[in-house]
Amino acid sequence: MGAICTKIEPPTADGTGSGDPMALYSPQAYHALHQGIRVLQVHLKTPEGQHQLQQELQTSDVLLTSFRPAALHKLGLDWPALHTRYPRLCMVRILGDARPEAADLPGHDLTYQAEAGLVRSGHMPTSLHADMAGALSASEALLHTLLERARNGLGNLRDVGLAQAAQWLAQPLGWGLTTPQGDVGGAHAGYRVYATADGHVAIAALEPHFAQRLCAAAGIDCDGQAIHMRSPGLHTQLEAFLQQTSGADLARIAAERDIPLHVLPGHHPMGMLQT
Repeated sequence: MGAICTKIEPPTADGTGSGDPMALYSPQAYHALHQGIRVLQVHLKTPEGQHQLQQELQTSDVLLTSFRPAALHKLGLDWPALHTRYPRLCMVRILGDARPEAADLPGHDLTYQAEAGLVRSGHMPTSLHADMAGALSASEALLHTLLERARNGLGNLRDVGLAQAAQWLAQPLGWGLTTPQGDVGGAHAGYRVYATADGHVAIAALEPHFAQRLCAAAGIDCDGQAIHMRSPGLHTQLEAFLQQTSGADLARIAAERDIPLHVLPGHHPMGMLQT
């Protein structure tokens, strides 16, 4: 968003490469996430490292951290100390759990997703949902700090919890929307993953006009209303039509009739949704 960003990483033992574990887990991800970012390797537990950090903070608008509060305190980066030294500096702390009683507890994306109910038993998540949602929450919080500073001239603090980010993502599940009984969890016949003649297809014909077009394409008499789209008989009719149709034909039908549909490449890892 136009910001000049500097990232501080721990130094490596041999002085080469990156001290960020992401560079080891996925060099591709590390490279993508650091485009346009100035990276410094600084040992924050040494006097020299602390001096270098303070030099950077003197010309910074916002400090974004991902340490637990106890670690921040040990590094002299607790909010009271920073605010006293740099009254106009804003701070955004990305924490595992933003609740004060849980902020120093260990955790990671997987545990926060599991706590929010986003992990299916026996299945690993398909993405780092807590981390990604936490990143968006952090950018929003950063903008909040700058807006507040523009009003009163003083730096301010915002906390972002990855656990809370995962819980925000899980709200549709809590509302019942994505449960097997929910309209976007498989109960609505027009919003499901189905088997085709040669694979699987994801169909999102949720609105009545989309549902009507889907039924018409399948030769099924329905008016597209939600009560009918929940009918087990309609599910069965659509399953029969789709199982006899290839992905290529479905893609062509979707383009001709303006139906939201995506043919899945190969075998769909989650299998069929259960109603």
